[in-house]
Amino acid sequence: MRLRIAHSIVRHYDPPAASAIQVLRLTPRNHEGQYVIDWRIEVSADATLVAHEDAFGNFTHVFTADGPLEELSVNVDGEVETRDTGGLIRGAVERFPPSLFLRDTSLTRADRAIRDFAQQVRAASGGEASAELHALLRGLRDEIAPASVPSEPAATAAEIFARKRGGAQDSTHVFIGAARSLGIPARYVAGYFCTGGATPQSDCAWAEAFVPDVGWVGFDPAKGACPTDAYVRVAVGLDALGAALTRGKRYGAGDETLKIAVKMDQ
Repeated sequence: MRLRIAHSIVRHYDPPAASAIQVLRLTPRNHEGQYVIDWRIEVSADATLVAHEDAFGNFTHVFTADGPLEELSVNVDGEVETRDTGGLIRGAVERFPPSLFLRDTSLTRADRAIRDFAQQVRAASGGEASAELHALLRGLRDEIAPASVPSEPAATAAEIFARKRGGAQDSTHVFIGAARSLGIPARYVAGYFCTGGATPQSDCAWAEAFVPDVGWVGFDPAKGACPTDAYVRVAVGLDALGAALTRGKRYGAGDETLKIAVKMDQ
């Protein structure tokens, strides 16, 4: 599938900010199921985008904008060719062994309720990793009611599982925590999802888990399915903070308003 993506991120500062620094993980990489045809990032400020790769191999750009800043915008425009691999990830940059992704964070740590849920899934699915992960996928789709936006501020996996409601980011944190509690490496993925005509999700997130003798496989607990060629994989990390498409800080007191718009065409 050939996907055209336009992503706009606009921040308004009141009063104007003295300056701002932004870290962007907005550039996808090639792998066997994804080829980047064209990709551009433009910022409204007179600033230089400094490119590098972070510890997980994500393409990253950093810039500092001097103020006063009433508005700061980042616009992404690109085209990606995707192929449905049944969720299997091959040919991606892997900087660490899978065991690193057993490491918990404050957002993904499983509490007793999540651990008990994961153990019940294991008992019912025969103890094979792939079967357990697909059972987790189905179980969390039934356990957590969908929400249109992620929790703000970001809620922990334990809070979301107790609340039984959350966005894609939230259910992904629960899935990761449950998988890690079973000794299965799992990581967070941020990217884009084409809904086939409807408005795309600006908070699109899913998980990848490591299956022995198979490799990394994607799982989208918000939809109860593995990623297809409608997904564009952009950044990975231990949780949503580590894989965030944008992170930044402004200097100066006041309010900040964020507006995000994503458009995808086939």
